Amino acid sequence: MTTWNSLRISLVQQASGLDPDANRSLLAELTPSDSDLVVFPEVFARDFGKPGSDLSPYAEAQDGPFGTELSRVAEKRGATVVAGMLETSGDADGRPFNTLLVRGGAEAAYRKIHLYDSFGYKESDALVAGAIEPVVVDIDGVPTGLMTCYDLRFPELARRLVDQGAELIVLPAAWVAGPRKVDHWRTLVRARAIENTVFIAAAAQSAPRYCGHSMVVDPLGDVLAEAGEGDEIVSATIDRAVLEEARRTNPSLVNRRM
Repeated sequence: MTTWNSLRISLVQQASGLDPDANRSLLAELTPSDSDLVVFPEVFARDFGKPGSDLSPYAEAQDGPFGTELSRVAEKRGATVVAGMLETSGDADGRPFNTLLVRGGAEAAYRKIHLYDSFGYKESDALVAGAIEPVVVDIDGVPTGLMTCYDLRFPELARRLVDQGAELIVLPAAWVAGPRKVDHWRTLVRARAIENTVFIAAAAQSAPRYCGHSMVVDPLGDVLAEAGEGDEIVSATIDRAVLEEARRTNPSLVNRRM
């Protein structure tokens, strides 16, 4: 991977609906033209719907209608764009993968490892987990790790990504609203950044069903940009000099004994 200096990131905080055609049309409408990396939320191609809903009718191949449009928009904007979708898995029960697609200046896919069987939900009833294969992709020279929503609660995944060279972690989410949830989200995003001395770009779906508060956080935990609860696009530029200084100031990665 080439050395990088800076990267302009935009987070698209938007609630996806139940109509895949309408969601797909929003890609072109909402993708800014002045960013190197644009991040949409988890399952932007089609929302989960009511808990327990059958999601199999909405699963697509990575090169299906959603992936094709994502590639087209990314190429037109001259950017790398990340967005979540439901991907056909071949599971015997028809459950899809919860997949992130990276298209444009870089191409990759990540299938969510940790399914949201928590806080009264049972995501594994409707989705199948991806293999335990952390994904790091080169985005304009920036080694970038991929995580999805509930993955945030598992620090070992973020550490695996950083051990594989990640200097930025991209985290699309549909963080369900509820007591303490915004506090958990903000605390955990900043914690993953601080403990790994890494940038995090976390794009969430908006209220009322979800928490919003999309954030770009630097390696010392400073919040460079943060949305409120509603539909919003926030942007920030990350600089490698900040990462280098953070890792000099807090050399926890090299001081580890375990």
